[in-house]
Amino acid sequence: MLEMIPLLLLAAGTMVLLAIGFGLVLGWANVRFHVEQDPRVDAINQALPGANCGGCGLAGCGAFAEAVVEGTAKPDGCPVGGADVAARLAEILGIEVNQSFPYRPVIHCAADCDSRLGLADYAGERTCFAANVIGGVQGCTYGCLGFGDCATSCPFDAITVVNGLPRIDYARCTGCGACERACPRHIINMVPFKASRMLVIACSNKDMGKLVRNVCKVGCLGCKACTRISDAFRVENNIAQLDYDKYDPDADFTPVIDKCPMKGMLFVGRPSPKDLQAVKDQDLPAVIMDQFETTVDKTQW
Repeated sequence: MLEMIPLLLLAAGTMVLLAIGFGLVLGWANVRFHVEQDPRVDAINQALPGANCGGCGLAGCGAFAEAVVEGTAKPDGCPVGGADVAARLAEILGIEVNQSFPYRPVIHCAADCDSRLGLADYAGERTCFAANVIGGVQGCTYGCLGFGDCATSCPFDAITVVNGLPRIDYARCTGCGACERACPRHIINMVPFKASRMLVIACSNKDMGKLVRNVCKVGCLGCKACTRISDAFRVENNIAQLDYDKYDPDADFTPVIDKCPMKGMLFVGRPSPKDLQAVKDQDLPAVIMDQFETTVDKTQW
């Protein structure tokens, strides 16, 4: 047993020397390859919501923080944080940003299963992607297919499908854009919410009015009645569109809504206290909380 002691001491000494050697090598490597990080990156990362949703177009909040400091991303590029976070990032960077609005998704269709005409007996895979590839599921080739790919893609459980039509819970929605990317018919777009509730046109059908009537009970006819009342509206490709550059959230859109023959203009979003007070004595359906939008692509705004 005594003859083993020198071997044990030698082994222990070898381990100690190796540990010291590795420590010295790692310490040298840390100094040699250290990359200084701009302290603003950490400050910006702390100011971000931390959702890591990818709505900014980058891998997560950390990547967005680095891109903002490098100048390859704008301070108002976080759809979840909105104007408050944009102002905080501008303060950290020592710059000014123009007024910005949070982008939220809207659905260019208000036709549930009861409003769609020409429905087929579809027995395929119950996803919008598959149904869109097959075609012929319903008369309207523009409208929502109703199988809920948008709801499945939402990481915040902000979308539910009721009678074949998605409903957005704007109290949960962060504006990450996952639903927009998931829709195979591209009828979901991100809209700048200039107020808690926005007026929208709930249709995307570009066919002539007569053809629209053949496939949908609530589709836009392109009649131009709205354009004769407000210059915020225009008709392109047989469908009414809202110009969000001209959109005034304080404007009274009641005459336009009343004039629409299909009653396809809806308010979406979260009602303000003023909105709730205005309808406190009315028995209204819950759908005023969460509905749908126009076919203007946001690159036009």
